[in-house]
Amino acid sequence: MKKKLTGLLVILNFLVLAPVLATSYVGEIARQYVMLSLSLGEYESGYIDAYYGPEEWQKQAKEKKMPLKNIIIAAKSLQDVLIKEKSKDPLVKLRILYLKGQLNALVSKALMINGSINYDFDQEAKALYDTQPPHQELSSFQPILDELNRLVPGKKPLAKRIEEFQKQFIIPKEKVDVVFRAAIRACRERTKPFVNLLKNENFKLEYVTDKPWSGYNWYQGDSFSLIQVNTDLPIYIDRAVDLGCHEGYPGHHTYNGLLEANLVKKRGWVEFSVYPLFSPQSLIAEGSADFGIEMAFPGKERLVFERDTLYPLAGIKPELAELYVKVATLKEKLSYAGNEIARLYMNKKIDADKAAEMLHQYSLLSTDKSKQRVSFFDTYGAYIINYNWGRDLVKQWVHAGPDQTKAGRWKRFGQLLSSPRLPSSLN
Repeated sequence: MKKKLTGLLVILNFLVLAPVLATSYVGEIARQYVMLSLSLGEYESGYIDAYYGPEEWQKQAKEKKMPLKNIIIAAKSLQDVLIKEKSKDPLVKLRILYLKGQLNALVSKALMINGSINYDFDQEAKALYDTQPPHQELSSFQPILDELNRLVPGKKPLAKRIEEFQKQFIIPKEKVDVVFRAAIRACRERTKPFVNLLKNENFKLEYVTDKPWSGYNWYQGDSFSLIQVNTDLPIYIDRAVDLGCHEGYPGHHTYNGLLEANLVKKRGWVEFSVYPLFSPQSLIAEGSADFGIEMAFPGKERLVFERDTLYPLAGIKPELAELYVKVATLKEKLSYAGNEIARLYMNKKIDADKAAEMLHQYSLLSTDKSKQRVSFFDTYGAYIINYNWGRDLVKQWVHAGPDQTKAGRWKRFGQLLSSPRLPSSLN
């Protein structure tokens, strides 16, 4: 194995890196994985979602511009070496499995970039995110649509009725910032008693346009994030808590900060200094961020907070809150219809116009929002599964814990945020 690893280092030509931190080869493999991730990031903008390791590594990856075929060869060689690595430490075992999964996704993405392979929706989900998302017939969503028909009656098409109904809950542009800051503050207050937030953690909130997403967290390292909210389309009142939890607490900002503090700084596990977006880590990140909403606001607590705090701030009638929550909850159950439409679109069974039309029909998205979602499919492919399917896998894992008290669930959730896990380990 020593000979094989030595040969690999010659291929990579990264011997100028820091000396080995561990007695096994895992530490060295982790460093090479970081370099390969940064190298692949030179071929696709947005592949590296966050990096807060040594600047010279990033500079070296940019200057050397490692050929794609060499990235693939090197990553496969690292996988071969890693197969023989063993440990009795449960966390180190998870680390080894994590590196295997991340390297597999790296190879798969590199093959996609150089045109060697074209995955369909399910193949991409497995190759990049280590999971097999469920299949559902679009007809299975009809009972939900029927219930929404009863809640929001009228003669116009359902999607149009829902769109008009939701207009009552748009946050006025001049009040977006105060509403979002109040929501983020509440998300943090509800997370702090159960998660050991770092003393120096902080974020900057920005409002942007012309993006295929509604919100994004750009983790900067050292417990600092840039949280961006897309204001292209109207922002409904429920998005404040959604994005406050998902992008902030206990979502991406919290997750990335805990990984950096507990794994990079305390253990020296450098693989967590880089976050390749198209990798198994994203399912854990997105799934925990979405489930974090339910953790922070269980039961009717969200309804009460939005009605009593956010609605008055936004100038929206609080007496409408209960009906809106019922509608929003049912609409959320239609999110899996989006997965099915993305599958049809990516598998070239339908074109972009048809995909937008079906999103309007089955997910009840506005015409503009439907087009934005198709743009998301074009940019991120099967990534969409990381939200709803990821949330359900995380929820299942948290609810499988031995202690199902509120504190017990938070403890298990915190363990997930601070450990190297693959999606396949959540089943």
